[in-house]
Amino acid sequence: MTPRLFKPLLSGAQLSDRLVACLGAALGIAATLLVAALLPLARADLPLIVAPVGASAVLVFSVPASPLAQPWPVIGGNLVSALVGVAVYRLVPGAAAAAGIAVGLAILVMSLLRCLHPPGGAAALTAVIGGPAVHAAGFGFALVPVALNSIALVALGLLIHRLTGRSYPHRPAAPVEAGLHAADIDAALAELHETFDIAPEDLDALLTRAEWHARQRRAAPPSTARARRGTPGA
Repeated sequence: MTPRLFKPLLSGAQLSDRLVACLGAALGIAATLLVAALLPLARADLPLIVAPVGASAVLVFSVPASPLAQPWPVIGGNLVSALVGVAVYRLVPGAAAAAGIAVGLAILVMSLLRCLHPPGGAAALTAVIGGPAVHAAGFGFALVPVALNSIALVALGLLIHRLTGRSYPHRPAAPVEAGLHAADIDAALAELHETFDIAPEDLDALLTRAEWHARQRRAAPPSTARARRGTPGA
């Protein structure tokens, strides 16, 4: 039996999904670096690719259905966070204060612009602590390499997911007819006071399909229901 520690954290994840994510991220990062190297836009003293893009690749290729991994959050989240980081570095004295304010403010701005993307926090932090070359680039750092890397990664994500039959940008499956309504989902989320990494439309589709299967199970003859559960008959 697989130790509980190593059980999948992602619901529905299969070995094939993990292999696609591994290969996709490898190709995506390598190609993003090549694209940046071929374009005569980057300053010679700036990195061709920034570390937050590695975290973006994890989201784009491992959880392409996540709201945090969609094209606008990847591009917009990294871009606006880098802009925030540059602005804070210029306005706030002291590295510790500037780093904290940059990440916190980046979260706020990304949330307001509907482009929340965890690697954006790293982009804001890089703009503060990235060193003389990043500081000298100023707001241009947000465009090259941050925005350039993000756009290239999303473009490659679109291509690779299309080739492997995945939906990206993610489109929720149509929910089957069941007793749940969107208002019921909203009310349940409000009562839980938690934030989940799943779009309300996907949650609606998942729950309504689960309810439909539950109805089918209850309506099935006892022998069929036992067979579906994998339990032996009496």
